Amino acid sequence: MLAINSLCVNYGSHPVLHDVSLNVAKGEIVSLIGPNGSGKTTLIRAISGVLPAAHGQIQVGGHTLANLSFQKRARVLAVVPQARDLPEMFTVGQTVLLGRTPYLNWLGKLMPEDRLRVDWALERTGTLLLKDRLVGELSGGEQQRVVLARALAQETPILLLDEPTSHLDITHQSHLLDLIVELTQENHLAVLMALHDLNLAALYSNRIALLVNGRLQAFGTPAEVLTPALLSVAYQLPLNVITHPDYGTPLILPDGLRPSVLGVKSN
Repeated sequence: MLAINSLCVNYGSHPVLHDVSLNVAKGEIVSLIGPNGSGKTTLIRAISGVLPAAHGQIQVGGHTLANLSFQKRARVLAVVPQARDLPEMFTVGQTVLLGRTPYLNWLGKLMPEDRLRVDWALERTGTLLLKDRLVGELSGGEQQRVVLARALAQETPILLLDEPTSHLDITHQSHLLDLIVELTQENHLAVLMALHDLNLAALYSNRIALLVNGRLQAFGTPAEVLTPALLSVAYQLPLNVITHPDYGTPLILPDGLRPSVLGVKSN
C-alpha cells in the first residue's frame, strides 16, 4: 500500500534523509523510532508531499506520489502532524469537517455522508461531546484527539502520525493507540507513525524502522529491531532489553536497572 524506495531528502543543500527504503502493508502498523534529529518527522513530511524528494520514489496504492494531484493525494493519505495548527475560533465539529475537503464538489457542498463520517470520527476519538466547543478552549490532549478525528474523517487507506501520543496522559495514550490498532484491523489501513517511546513502539507495532542520522539502520519486527546492540549504538546510551512479563514483547530499560527487580529474565 505504501512503498518508499531509495528516498533522499534535502533541506536546501543539506541532505537529511539518505537512501531510505521501507514499506507498509494494508492492516499493518510500522513505527519510526530513532533519536532526536534522526529524520522521523522529515520522512513523514516527505511522504505527505510537504517536502520534495531529491531522489527516490514514494508510491501509494501503486501510484507514484509525485504524479498525484493534491486532491487525489488527500484521498489516500491523512496526516496527524506533531505540531497542531488548529483554527482556535472554529468549533470542534467545524474543524473535523475540514477532513472532508477532498470529497467536496466544485460548489463546496457537504453531503449527508460527509456529516455521518465526521460524527463517526468524533465518536471514535471520544470527542463527540466536544463538537460545539471552540478548539481554542480545549486542552492539549483534547486538541490532539481532534486532530486525529480530522484525519479519520478524511477516510484514507494510509494514515501517517507524527508523535500522536504527545500531550496525552498515559490513559489517553493507551486509548489512542488501542483505537489506531482497532481501525487498522477493521479498515485494513496502512499506518506509519513516529514514536519516541520505545516501549509503546514495541507494544503497538507490527514492524519497526530505526532511523539514525537520516539513515535506516534496521527494519523488522520489534524483536529484531529492539535489541541492546542496535539501540545502544543508536541512542549512544547503554540499554537493557528484557521480555515483557505480560505481553512477551521487548521491554527497554536503562542499563543500570537490573531485570531481576522486575522478576523477569534478560533477552
